[in-house]
Amino acid sequence: MLNKVLKDLVTRSQQMLGHDSNYVPGWDCHGLPIEWKIEEQYRAKGLNKDDVDVVEFRKECRAFAEKWVDIQREEFKRLGVEGDWANPYLTMAYPAEAQIAREIMKFAETGQLYRGSKPVMWSVVEKTALAEAEVEYEEHTSDTVYAAFPVMQASSGTMGGAVVGPEFEKAARLANAAIVIWTTTPWTIPGNRAISFHNKIAYGLYRVTAAPEQNWAKVGATYVLAKNLAESVFKAAKVEAFELVEDISSEQLATVTVAHPLRGHGYDFDVPLLDGDHVTDDAGTGFVHTAPGHGREDFDVWTANGRQLHERGIETRIPYTVDADGRFTKEAPGFEGAQVITDKGEKGNANDVVIKALVEAGNIVARGRLKHQYPHSWRSKKPVIFRNTPQWFIAMDKPIGEAGAPDAADPKPVAGGNADTLRNRALKAIKQTEWVPAAGENRINGMIANRPDWVVSRQRAWGVPITVFVEKESKDILVDPAVNAAIAEAFEAEGADAWFTDTDGARFLKPFGYDPAKYERVTDVLDVWFDSGSTHAFTLEKRADLKTHRIVDGGKDRVMYLEGSDQHRGWFHSSLLESCGTRGRAPFDIVLTHGFCLDEKGEKMSKSKGNVTAPQDIIKDSGADILRLWVAAADYSDDLRIGKEILKTFVETYRKLRNTMRWMLGTLAHFSEEIRVVEPQTMPELERLMLHRLAELGPQVEEAYRTYDYKKVVFLLSQFMNTELSAFYFDVRKDALYCDPRSSHVRRSALTVVDHLFRCLTTWLAPILVFTAEEAWLERYPDTKAQDGSVHLELFAEAPAGWLDPELAERWSKIRRVRRVVTGALELERAAKRIGSSLEAAPQVFVSDADLYAALSGVDLAEVSITSDIRIESGEGPAEAFRLAEVPGVAVVPHRAEGIKCARSWKYFDPATADPAYPEVTPRDAKALKELGVRA
Repeated sequence: MLNKVLKDLVTRSQQMLGHDSNYVPGWDCHGLPIEWKIEEQYRAKGLNKDDVDVVEFRKECRAFAEKWVDIQREEFKRLGVEGDWANPYLTMAYPAEAQIAREIMKFAETGQLYRGSKPVMWSVVEKTALAEAEVEYEEHTSDTVYAAFPVMQASSGTMGGAVVGPEFEKAARLANAAIVIWTTTPWTIPGNRAISFHNKIAYGLYRVTAAPEQNWAKVGATYVLAKNLAESVFKAAKVEAFELVEDISSEQLATVTVAHPLRGHGYDFDVPLLDGDHVTDDAGTGFVHTAPGHGREDFDVWTANGRQLHERGIETRIPYTVDADGRFTKEAPGFEGAQVITDKGEKGNANDVVIKALVEAGNIVARGRLKHQYPHSWRSKKPVIFRNTPQWFIAMDKPIGEAGAPDAADPKPVAGGNADTLRNRALKAIKQTEWVPAAGENRINGMIANRPDWVVSRQRAWGVPITVFVEKESKDILVDPAVNAAIAEAFEAEGADAWFTDTDGARFLKPFGYDPAKYERVTDVLDVWFDSGSTHAFTLEKRADLKTHRIVDGGKDRVMYLEGSDQHRGWFHSSLLESCGTRGRAPFDIVLTHGFCLDEKGEKMSKSKGNVTAPQDIIKDSGADILRLWVAAADYSDDLRIGKEILKTFVETYRKLRNTMRWMLGTLAHFSEEIRVVEPQTMPELERLMLHRLAELGPQVEEAYRTYDYKKVVFLLSQFMNTELSAFYFDVRKDALYCDPRSSHVRRSALTVVDHLFRCLTTWLAPILVFTAEEAWLERYPDTKAQDGSVHLELFAEAPAGWLDPELAERWSKIRRVRRVVTGALELERAAKRIGSSLEAAPQVFVSDADLYAALSGVDLAEVSITSDIRIESGEGPAEAFRLAEVPGVAVVPHRAEGIKCARSWKYFDPATADPAYPEVTPRDAKALKELGVRA
């Protein structure tokens, strides 16, 4: 709702600013959510997905997606969203699937695509790897342990010569100690291969001096800990007293080798200590248990030290300790089959069996539980795990083209150096993009600067396959333009199903002289974010109605991407990487982000809470324009609250705007081109003031639309229409419009101004109140409808700069200040029931402020104040006169009007001045009646 309305506000307003502004709606159709729905249907029928032909399964996924595209399309159209609904882009369309395949093959051609083994976030429930964009962090309770790794070998850390005397004794004390780690994932202990420390942290060797008899941390035990954390560790370990034996330097730690806490039970390898920048002394022990198969930082520090580890005789291979089902493999001796997470997403028994083994080995110091934010799959809402798996990646830091060539135009090093890498291309493109709000730039810049290589493979069926062949012997990816072209051509005609019907690869290999038996056909599908990241390739570059000549290419076109703020790690992110990797630049020029809808209490909406505000219900009760007004008036850069009480405010705001437009339509029924006053300078001052205000507002409104500041548009127009038109100008001019003779110059001028007001305000409001503005426009210009015209095909109405008259505006600001005091005095008279209508009054106004007094010269203040008469005098006025503190120098003494009440205008007048033929009306009204041919 919020997203689609914002997109429509952009499209319509930019069109009315004079741009050819296109919006083509689209749907990302592949991915796990649809697969799940089909699998649910299978389970309900007692079927197993694995027993169904993959192509048949994909056809069912396609049919399901098509159904929901149609449903959602109609819902969006009801919001008044204008777009090419008949021709949306669909990632499952055959040409789109063909182009997505071309895009991934481009990465293969440039060497950016590779198969590697890294820890990735893995959903046991969904049986697939997940990207950062597919993960959300939720509160989770984890088991925690403090585990001891006995020191096997240590030196003093000094350089050269034999270690003797005190230094020898220090090394000996360290060799009898244990390094303590703390982890919230005890199940990763079987995968431990190192311990990380930080060279800037102060460490110490501590001895337990008092503890309960059955305590895990025994009296006399010595442990190495960060000095800032020792007290909290011993508190957790229920140690009653401890002492610092001596400081331990980082140079010493670098020489230490420890034993795995389960040594003797299949874990008989040496565990080195590695210096790592990711280690802190904010929590834990100051040491980080390092399992390179279960964490990105663990992996990074392990691989960064590969050469040194090899020189120390330490095996660098990363084990596969957990399988796709979340169970320990045979590479976790003693625990094979234990589950980390079940297929239902529940906690398994892996932590329990590992903790039990640590206790039995005598290498546990403490255990506990911790509530913290933990990654969950945003689809299944279940926890994920990090596990080492073979996956396909796009390299972030591998040089593209001329490896390592510095950028002469930007010699300052950035993340990853100055080489032409995907990361550096993306960072450069971020700077060249306009971000709305501006904070979005820093957010995505940080994400790109620190992200790992892009995991693009998924072990699923409904998606575009990674269309590459790998030579079995060399493990090289086959790069042959002819093969690639054949794959894309097949996809254009048959869709991505063509890859799955060719089970051995013969269709695409044999015609070009390759033996299918020597090649592996990759069956993983692409991350759906790669699909969405490729949309620019099959929309902006392929569709004739959308092809652009962007400003970066010397043209005038700009491309905007608009989505929720979560897409800094989603669509914006993947589109940036995909386009930079294949085209060297971002696919967009502007990125606009918005927050999310919350309930009236600021809580996330949930069906289970019953706090969901459904757009369909609001439209049914109040109309789509109420929703659109709410969106436009909000600060969309933040999360937005919505609910019945909040919407009541916008219903009232909308009612006032609509009533103002209705009043103008009714008034303009008396207007024709024959009575138009062409020269504004001949109009009365009040009309010229309104034209001045239009000329002021026009550039402000257009600038607000130009900068996507829709809340400012709503503020400017509602303030003007409610305060300056309905409560002032229209109120004052009703008398002239209703009662002046047809020939009256004042009346003709007022009608001309109302015509200008209508045209400006209707076009200025059109992008927001699409239905109301269209209804009003076609009512005003019925011939337009017959010609298929629309307010939405107009440009914003122009209020000429020649209408500006700042001196007049300054004068009238003073006149309106005096008027405020008059109306304030009359309100008290009405409240006291001394008068009914303000026309029953003829107040006496005292003005001691010389500027205000001068401003009133030549002004009919009675007309402006809507009274039958008024007297203006210079001076302070009597003490009992009505005054307003904010308007010093003005005092009002109310009096009742004298004479008789005009039967037509209700003004009080002297009957002696009446036209004998029309004795019951004022002379002005008599003239009007004569022109109408009405007899007395």
